[in-house]
Amino acid sequence: MAVRRVMPIIQSAATKESREFYGLLGLEEVMNLGWIMTLASPANPVAQVSVMTGDKTAPLTPDMSIEVDDVDAAYAVMRDSGAEIVHPLQDEEWGVRRFFVRDPNGRVVNVLGHR
Repeated sequence: MAVRRVMPIIQSAATKESREFYGLLGLEEVMNLGWIMTLASPANPVAQVSVMTGDKTAPLTPDMSIEVDDVDAAYAVMRDSGAEIVHPLQDEEWGVRRFFVRDPNGRVVNVLGHR
């Protein structure tokens, strides 16, 4: 299993203001689903930050996302380790398969893979 990218998630309703602020640093909007917006560097597209008003299909908002090349393997590793899975492994309508796990610091991590 390999990590493809790690992305912080900022919970906020100030999406327009966030787009403008991070735009000053060179980040551009690459995705906007209404409830989550992702900004990325044109020079390095895996350098990203997301702003989320609230998760569309989960009961809590994650603090970060980690994209892996095999989300099912990541899920098995986390489950077998006894880590707290706080949102089950599932396919989402926007083309990802994901689950949430709580890290030792209490942070919620969205682990995902693109389908």
